[in-house]
Amino acid sequence: MPDPRNDRSPAMNIGEAAGASGVSAKMIRHYESVDLLPPAARTDAGYRQYTEKDVHTLQFIRRSRDLGFSIDEIRGLLSLWQDRRRPSRQVKAMAQAHIAELEQKAQEILAMKSTLEHLVHCCRGDDRPDCPILENLADHSHASVQAVGRPRARHAFAQR
Repeated sequence: MPDPRNDRSPAMNIGEAAGASGVSAKMIRHYESVDLLPPAARTDAGYRQYTEKDVHTLQFIRRSRDLGFSIDEIRGLLSLWQDRRRPSRQVKAMAQAHIAELEQKAQEILAMKSTLEHLVHCCRGDDRPDCPILENLADHSHASVQAVGRPRARHAFAQR
């Protein structure tokens, strides 16, 4: 069956594409379902067939995910990557915006760490049931400020 994407490289099944790209078969199917990867060509028996171009795209997606880019951001990066006439300033702007997001998340993680360190320091860790860590977690009156007086850190990856 000829590949509709006109790539002359030998076809691979999903397991081979997963091995070559470092992306699991489950994630390959997911990336197809969210339109990061074009639908695979199919054999007469219905098995997916991938090309070297697909593997290269999967590697691009994997590296982008490793750097923490969201699916939507990767979609934009893929579009820019595939457009050879794109100005590099667009790519740089996306990367700079992502750096700012990572810096914010790093600050949030450090705030969580600091709060936990303080609570651990306050906990005696003995045979008594009193535990300031659990008391702080159960305290509903500290919706925006922790008992230790620091702003509550949002979960750093809640938006991903």
